[in-house]
Amino acid sequence: MPRSERPRPSRRTVLRAGSLASLAFATSTLGGRAGGQTPAAPLKIGVIGSGHIGGTIGSLWVKAGHLVMFSSRHPEELAPLVQGLGDLAKAGTVAEAIAFGDVIFIAVPYGAYPQIGKDYASQLSGKVMLDAGNAVARRDGDIINEVNEEGIGVTSAKYFPGAHIVRAFNTMSYRIFAAEANRAGDRMAIPIAGDDKDALTTASMLVHDAGFDPVVVGPLARAKDFAQGGPLYGQQLTAEEFRKRLEAMK
Repeated sequence: MPRSERPRPSRRTVLRAGSLASLAFATSTLGGRAGGQTPAAPLKIGVIGSGHIGGTIGSLWVKAGHLVMFSSRHPEELAPLVQGLGDLAKAGTVAEAIAFGDVIFIAVPYGAYPQIGKDYASQLSGKVMLDAGNAVARRDGDIINEVNEEGIGVTSAKYFPGAHIVRAFNTMSYRIFAAEANRAGDRMAIPIAGDDKDALTTASMLVHDAGFDPVVVGPLARAKDFAQGGPLYGQQLTAEEFRKRLEAMK
């Protein structure tokens, strides 16, 4: 059947695929879609933190056809960003972005997680949440001790109980993400980790739509392997190369 005649899955289907088989389906079929094409099931994405990482990845999703609300304590300062991206981009407060998004992308200094969790954990409960934060001792303070003891994925889950967290987009500079998105040939791998199968399916689709290939490292406890200081951090590899590196670690 020609691609144009295939039925498009609903947003509910994408968000609730429900099995590892659906994850394999999503990564294989979406991998062939060229960057910039309208996704089969556009999602509404709320971005918490619209700086270098949030602005870069969120912009890639807009260009892929998703609806994105960038947020800030001062959303009026985001006007140049959203105006340059067109009708699919909006600006709002953090609360507005959380209410807007089927999926949330958080890309703020890790030291802010306890306060954001205190303020918004109930609103984030039940949502897929892609987590790009890195804990940096000189910037984020004592929370680095929790990350070192518990692992960064487990620590994030503690502050956002009920959210379906997937660690993603934390291993590279925004400049590399911007330069490598949708490159010709084998695309750059983005490691992801999460405990929820459906959330991993959604995250895999969004990694593809941003212009990269997802590699599922494992549950949230394995996110420490590609956190800052971990053996898989900062590895600019193809998906095949990344999987070989994973195999070598076993």
